[in-house]
Amino acid sequence: MNVYFACSITGGREFESVYREIVDALTADGHEVPTSHLAQSEVVEKERVLSPTDVYSRDVQWIQACDVLVAEVSVPSHGVGYEIGFALQAGKPVFCLYQKDRKVSKMITGNPHPALRVEFYTDTGEALIKLKRTLDKLS
Repeated sequence: MNVYFACSITGGREFESVYREIVDALTADGHEVPTSHLAQSEVVEKERVLSPTDVYSRDVQWIQACDVLVAEVSVPSHGVGYEIGFALQAGKPVFCLYQKDRKVSKMITGNPHPALRVEFYTDTGEALIKLKRTLDKLS
């Protein structure tokens, strides 16, 4: 599957190790992840050289081409929220994961859209299990 992975960049990188493990698991399972670079430490510097228009155009094209959008939403991010809404509007399934006891926007947790699934995890291992289970159902 073509998986668009979304995570916080400018909003904070405290879950960067989780992002890496998610992307590593996705690629190990044979999924294509055009946004895999978002899990890398250097992403802030690499993205800084791109114009906002270029980022928007690139990311919208990737979302339109993806089979599913997977978002780690433990850290609030305007961009990730926008990507989730855009993907749902485009008819894409969206799976959001967040660490238990984190405050997540009620616009995400309260959204009844049938293509949206939101789950918490207690550790990265549990997140990866839930992710694999969800993607297996979509395949």
